[in-house]
Amino acid sequence: MLSSLIDEIQDIAKVFNWKYFIFNQSFPENQFTNPDYNEEIYGISFTPPQCETIPICFLSNGRMSDYSNLCFYGKTEVRAEHEYLYRISVKTQYAGSEMHQVIIQLFRYLNQKYFTDFKLSDEGNYWETNDLAILQATFIRYTNFINGFSSALESIPIQSGENLEIYFKRLLKLLSERENPEE
Repeated sequence: MLSSLIDEIQDIAKVFNWKYFIFNQSFPENQFTNPDYNEEIYGISFTPPQCETIPICFLSNGRMSDYSNLCFYGKTEVRAEHEYLYRISVKTQYAGSEMHQVIIQLFRYLNQKYFTDFKLSDEGNYWETNDLAILQATFIRYTNFINGFSSALESIPIQSGENLEIYFKRLLKLLSERENPEE
């Protein structure tokens, strides 16, 4: 069903005017019974505005991955690092809660139609709850944190003799005190 999956995502990307890239469109024959994989990526990736690129890509063994993970972890001998080969992460914070909602709904659709054994962890908790109020509150909280941290970086300079670790610990303590003045 890879070809159908790619066609549907390509159509959606065109409707939303998202940039997209198509990788290989068909898997090699009889590869899904083999846990090994070749050096190819199969699927499509797309980039909504102000969002990281979202890969809907697979290795030849049928497991979801992406090009950068294949490059970084595809040949690692370290077992713990090899698990990262199958973990995909996408930042949507700057795209906003509305775009995050669209992306999660797209994954809900794809999960029902195309995926088996698919797991998604959503820091916005929209995947788990389907609750827009929770998603929006989470976006506001993260936006406030990012803005507060950026403001602190601009207004609180590093002190003479202070290394980066101590500086960031001091910044985080000051931010925490601003957020929780009673503590």
